[in-house]
Amino acid sequence: MAHRRARRPGFTLVEVMVVVVILGLLATLVVPRVMGQGEQARRTAASVQIKEIEQALDLFRLDNGFYPTTEQGITALVTKPSLAPEPKNWRSGGYLKKVPVDPWGNSYLYRNPGDHGEIDLLSLGPDGVEGGEGNNADITNW
Repeated sequence: MAHRRARRPGFTLVEVMVVVVILGLLATLVVPRVMGQGEQARRTAASVQIKEIEQALDLFRLDNGFYPTTEQGITALVTKPSLAPEPKNWRSGGYLKKVPVDPWGNSYLYRNPGDHGEIDLLSLGPDGVEGGEGNNADITNW
């Protein structure tokens, strides 16, 4: 009587190859869709930050009766401005914890009076230059 070989637990080479092929197929379908989302996510983050800054500016205006000047900038939301006009009812602790930078590491531009409304707030996008189209277009509050 021949001895039967005991089968050891584990995966065969064929089973491992099938799993590798399936993972490869999934990667080819999913990776291209995910890779293009990084820039869109940064643009969305900039838009959300602009809305948060705008809300802080509105609170500043409610407390003091005016928006910070262009010279005071959005820094006036973090530290009390010493330039005229000085806010009389500036909140202790400020309106923001720190001066935000956009997702590309650039400062937001703030103008009062703005060209497109009472105040203009914008990120210059990835190219850091005002204007642009497509992914290089500015993100604004107007």
